[in-house]
Amino acid sequence: MVKELVRYVYAPFLLIGINGTGIALAAAGAPRAWLLALLLLAITASFAAERLVPYEPRWNEPIDDRSRDSAHAMVNEVLILVSVTAIPLLAAVVPFAGVWPHHWPFLLQVLAAILVADLGMTLVHLASHRVGLLWRFHAVHHSVRRMYGFNGLMKHPVHQTVELSAGVGPLLLLGMPVGVAAALALAAAVQLLLQHSNVDYRVGPLKHVLALNEGHRFHHLKWAGVGDVNFGLFTLVWDRMLGTYSFEPARRFSSDDLGMAAKPSYPTAYLAQLTEPFRPSGACTPGTLSAKDTAAPGRQEHEPEREGDAGSRAGASTTQGRG
Repeated sequence: MVKELVRYVYAPFLLIGINGTGIALAAAGAPRAWLLALLLLAITASFAAERLVPYEPRWNEPIDDRSRDSAHAMVNEVLILVSVTAIPLLAAVVPFAGVWPHHWPFLLQVLAAILVADLGMTLVHLASHRVGLLWRFHAVHHSVRRMYGFNGLMKHPVHQTVELSAGVGPLLLLGMPVGVAAALALAAAVQLLLQHSNVDYRVGPLKHVLALNEGHRFHHLKWAGVGDVNFGLFTLVWDRMLGTYSFEPARRFSSDDLGMAAKPSYPTAYLAQLTEPFRPSGACTPGTLSAKDTAAPGRQEHEPEREGDAGSRAGASTTQGRG
């Protein structure tokens, strides 16, 4: 009974409970300390749910990665918090501060910010699978061999900064208030937890709209082209428009499906992952891979369902995608 309850309550608790509380507190001008408190509550709930109703029980066991992932999470979350703190300083110099719809209800301001940020980060995420320089830094995130909550913040700080700038930069230029930015920062952290959590939760048809773990697992398939899908952080709306949406209901995932097929020996230590993009071994080799060569065994004729002409796009992206 408890497990079934967790399956159906976990996602709404984070999406509505944590985010809703954060939005209400931000609208009331509450101290920023609540941001960290709510995030810690979300992390605690995520880890507890992973133990109660895991999607893959083996993903709950560390693979010499717990301290590394904790370091990634701490550094990247500090970057997010620092960016929120710096917003009042940036507000004094932004050229279009009067454009922001301050007269809208606070909730609508946050939802609009989420959609705009989602578009910017989706485009950078997509580019990171096509452009060798960006892939050097994004590859850190794709080196994971299990999916659980902390994977969401396992990113190279350089890529985290680029992605964050693309998502939040336009909003800052428009004069986004610090309260909206704080609520957006919390929503992003919660979304990363949900997107990577090892929880077998249920959201019904929303799995085709929101960028949650069922859809994001396809993004972490280790074969170039096959995994170059579902780039959105908050929603799958932009993926549907770009033709990069992919989903196959019957698909099951294991550690054998994750990582990078072309780089099975990618560094696993934290400091080594920070320096790998700057080494010759961190480069991609355009033209050496094809979707046929790197597709999962036995899946060449049974790719995930895609919208639009994603097949040709997947083939093109493999020059940068997983190696």
